[in-house]
Amino acid sequence: MNEVTAAANKYLSIDNLWKAFGDFLALKDISLDINEGEFVCFLGPSGCGKTTLLRAIAGLDLQTKGSVMQGGADVSNLPPSERDFGIVFQSYALFPNLTIEKNIAFGLENTGRGKSEIVVRVAELLDLVGLPDQGSKYPAQLSGGQQQRIALARAIATNPGLLLLDEPLSALDAKVRVHLRHEIKELQRKLGVTTVMVTHDQEEALSMADRIVVMNHGVIEQVGSPTDIYREPATLFVADFIGEMNQIPAQAGGSGKVKIGDAEMKSKPHEFAPGAPIVAAIRPEDVIPHGDGARSPGAPDVITTAENAFEVTVEEMEFLGSFWRCRLKSDRFGDAALIADFSINAVRRLELGEGKQMTIELPDERLMAFPRAEG
Repeated sequence: MNEVTAAANKYLSIDNLWKAFGDFLALKDISLDINEGEFVCFLGPSGCGKTTLLRAIAGLDLQTKGSVMQGGADVSNLPPSERDFGIVFQSYALFPNLTIEKNIAFGLENTGRGKSEIVVRVAELLDLVGLPDQGSKYPAQLSGGQQQRIALARAIATNPGLLLLDEPLSALDAKVRVHLRHEIKELQRKLGVTTVMVTHDQEEALSMADRIVVMNHGVIEQVGSPTDIYREPATLFVADFIGEMNQIPAQAGGSGKVKIGDAEMKSKPHEFAPGAPIVAAIRPEDVIPHGDGARSPGAPDVITTAENAFEVTVEEMEFLGSFWRCRLKSDRFGDAALIADFSINAVRRLELGEGKQMTIELPDERLMAFPRAEG
């Protein structure tokens, strides 16, 4: 997307936003643009500021300084009632004494619509969230997943320009959560509503978001697509928080080189001075096994980067369903261990077991260098 198109599609713009609670700075100079129809996830650990940022966008906690623009209008100091958004909370926040139909109709009754129009709209929404026959029931008669769908229907009842989701799935069990996140994403695509979701669940963010905003200690660490965030982390915090990551104390060996122990290896290009203390990082699934049967049948078993291939001993193996997680030891790493994820087929073909020696390769395009201080 070129800059002109991006500017034309920009729907929500946060500029130099700060939020202080007494002496505590919850948000520090946050600037972010969100495009119309985009699904963006704020992701980070507890206390990182993601919910505070969502509440500032909604006007529930006004920023200490900075601005929030929505649809070209400055809403920075408007109360929530004058902002164009729907919100879904973790706790559903349904009225227990009202039927499902009346819960959904609650926000519509203040829009000047007639009773017959509201009845039609409520029926449309119940059908949209897949609960057309549940309107006469009360919230306590529905499952957690069904209640969350009703909360979602209520949030979009007035066709808001912005949908805010505050950890909407965290109270649900794992299977319901996986099913509902797919439904929410499909519904968002169908409606085309600009959506911001807060979550601490990396899998949720990776599977649902168009872009992820990774936050830590009140600042934005990185903004990017799920693929970029996972494969090209900008900082060691992002690399460590998203997925699994080996972190090996090392030294820089010049551009495109790292020194682990006494061995120099090729790595992704970096700008560290030779000898600088760094952390060499690689994801467990990027470790390549070599040896008879390491590759798929018929595929050549070629070690492409000799200096990045070496002998290791399998110290421990943990079965995780679709793969084996192996703890590998090598004299090169000293006391440090390398974690590698190998497919079930590779483990079977290699006849891997605890105590067995094998050859592995750390592909240079997946071996990253980060400042040691970040660790």
